Amino acid sequence: MTEWNPTLYDNKHTFVSNFGDDLVSSLKPQKGEKILDLGCGTGDLAYKISKSGAIVWGIDAAHSMIEAAKEKYPEIQFSVQDGQQLESKEHFHAVFSNAALHWMKDQQKVIQNCYNALLPHGRFIAELGGAHNIETIIHAIEEASNHLSIPYEPSLFPWVFPTKEEMEAHLLKAGFRIISIEHYNRPTPLDGEEGIHNWLKMFSNNLFIHMTNKEKEAIYKQCENILRPKLYKEKEWVADYWRLRFIAVKET
Repeated sequence: MTEWNPTLYDNKHTFVSNFGDDLVSSLKPQKGEKILDLGCGTGDLAYKISKSGAIVWGIDAAHSMIEAAKEKYPEIQFSVQDGQQLESKEHFHAVFSNAALHWMKDQQKVIQNCYNALLPHGRFIAELGGAHNIETIIHAIEEASNHLSIPYEPSLFPWVFPTKEEMEAHLLKAGFRIISIEHYNRPTPLDGEEGIHNWLKMFSNNLFIHMTNKEKEAIYKQCENILRPKLYKEKEWVADYWRLRFIAVKET
């Protein structure tokens, strides 16, 4: 299980929820609708959805993130739950998910669970990392590990970045009708001179769980050296993000 630092997440990685604003607009939440926020993090987008008058239930697999969400937005229901084991007696008008599905290895299971959780004609609106996402960063981690003679463990890779065709297949197999799906390049600025260091510390910790703190810091520094000519542009770090966004409907 990936360990999360909600303070670092909120202070240095606000781009995650900021980029999600447009996805909330695509959701078009309505007053009285029941909406499931899958992988809600510290709850910022759940709160924005709730301002429409919708009834939001936010879930996330990370206890620390849910505790932070509850503290920030006590009026919203949040609970610890993994989308791969999602079970709910409630049924929802919509499932919303921003930057979370790529952390769930069994994506077919997650999508089927979302289908089962929806009311007839319910909608599923999501964005996640798609094929080619952070390729430059991943290659730098491998190169840094080799350079420092620190074993790189591919089995610890925490993400799944599907192609458009793979996601289409998952959705259709679950029973969804696809309204739209797109795979696109979205270079993403990181916060401050320490941007790539903070990104590695926040999001790739699972890859380094077998390392000492000294080894981790050495990897971070070596990655910075490798990535600076590629991702440091006009005095800021810009991560090589590729996103996959879709809208799908449960017709019956």
